[in-house]
Amino acid sequence: VFIFAINKMYTLKITQKFSKEAKKTTFLCGIWVMTIITYYFFIREFPFSRLAILFSWAFTLITILFGRAFINIIQRICLLSGIGKRRIIIFGSNTITKEIKEKILKDPIYEIVASIKTFKEIKNSKIKADELIQTNSNISHNQNEIILDFCETNHINYRFIPDLLDVQRTNIEIETIYGIPVIKINPTPLEGWGKVLKRILDIIGSSIGLIILSPIMLLTAICIKIDSKGPILFSKLENGEPVKRVGQKGKKFVFYKFRSMYPNTHKLRYEKLSGKNTRKDGPLVKIKNDPRVTSVGKFIRKYSIDELPQLWNVLIGNMSLVGPRPHLPEEVAQYKKNQRFVLTIKPGVTGLPQISGRSDLNFEEEVKLDRYYIENWSTWMDIKIIFKTIFVVLRGHKE
Repeated sequence: VFIFAINKMYTLKITQKFSKEAKKTTFLCGIWVMTIITYYFFIREFPFSRLAILFSWAFTLITILFGRAFINIIQRICLLSGIGKRRIIIFGSNTITKEIKEKILKDPIYEIVASIKTFKEIKNSKIKADELIQTNSNISHNQNEIILDFCETNHINYRFIPDLLDVQRTNIEIETIYGIPVIKINPTPLEGWGKVLKRILDIIGSSIGLIILSPIMLLTAICIKIDSKGPILFSKLENGEPVKRVGQKGKKFVFYKFRSMYPNTHKLRYEKLSGKNTRKDGPLVKIKNDPRVTSVGKFIRKYSIDELPQLWNVLIGNMSLVGPRPHLPEEVAQYKKNQRFVLTIKPGVTGLPQISGRSDLNFEEEVKLDRYYIENWSTWMDIKIIFKTIFVVLRGHKE
């Protein structure tokens, strides 16, 4: 009850879908059972079978989910009957106004009782409502005071959506500085505990991956050595400098990858083979039927085996399991201004573009998918992308 209470699971407001409530319930029940296990670990006593903890967790989770589903059904029936709906007045006329009206009309929780566009309309309004949502900030200070006075007099909750949310509407935080409310816009939810959770998942995932896939990596190394002369890893350029990619906030790092091409052929992509580039939509270079690729290289590229050494990059903290793909410095140098947003977080071994079309997507589409991931990150999203990646890799892909 305490864990649920501090995570606001007993609110009377009906504002979230049951699917979201179920995910949060499952997560918090997990925290609850881990707390119990930790307690018995420290006292070093187990006065009952350890299976009892597992059965208790399963029974608790199932009964809570059934109970909340039942309550949710009752709430929805009441809302469809007109009981418990929140009456809304919308004040404003811009793109946000239109969007929020469309969403409210689809939601049984709310009912729009008035949509007011001018200040005079609201000044003379006698409509009874529970909330007023203001989307228009292009009014004077005195007019704002009259609106607030109108809400206080009529016992209406006041909400304000600033115009800047036309540009950026994700990861908004409200802070106070000396009692003054300040809007903070974070580029990603990967702040604070989000960053910690992602790093824990990276360490666990990369460690398990390196252990389980070590036989495949050993066999790959042997095949590369037998197939052609040169190093096992593509780790150095023709001039002897280490191969680097651009990571978070433009920081370069040493990048590990199985060698899939003949040695000393990297620069040919910009010289003799530049005319065969099939990705002229952006800064990336992709050569169709690339003559530099070895026989073993074709196979390991098809099943993304050449990417496995990047699990070491994840373990040491240069990369993450999921994130935008890291690119070469000369490619990043050609990024447009808006495309540099993908450097906000650590690059990943896989990401949304890799499970949504891979090399069939143009560069701008990749950036849009990466941007969506950065702005809407969650641990659950990472887990789904990792599992989908496994199925995509097993199917293989054509160069």
